[in-house]
Amino acid sequence: MEMQTGNQKPTQCQRIVRYLKDFGTITQFEALKDLGIMRLAARISEMRSNGVGIDSEFITITNRYDEKIKIKRYKLSDDELKRQGDKKSNAI
Repeated sequence: MEMQTGNQKPTQCQRIVRYLKDFGTITQFEALKDLGIMRLAARISEMRSNGVGIDSEFITITNRYDEKIKIKRYKLSDDELKRQGDKKSNAI
């Protein structure tokens, strides 16, 4: 996933990768609240199609009605973290 140059705004996918590097994981709620991204699963699907390694797991949370619900939490795969780290060290 290439980063933007100059005055270009980062794409939603680029913002997600940056968020995952900074915070480790992301959920749909965090994507909407922190990044303004409405369709996280669609962006994750795009990123996977473009070769970005992303793992996911279901987690259980309690909603405002005190009901247990399952949501997906995403993170960069270990291989992707290594690949991203290699890109950074090669750029120095």
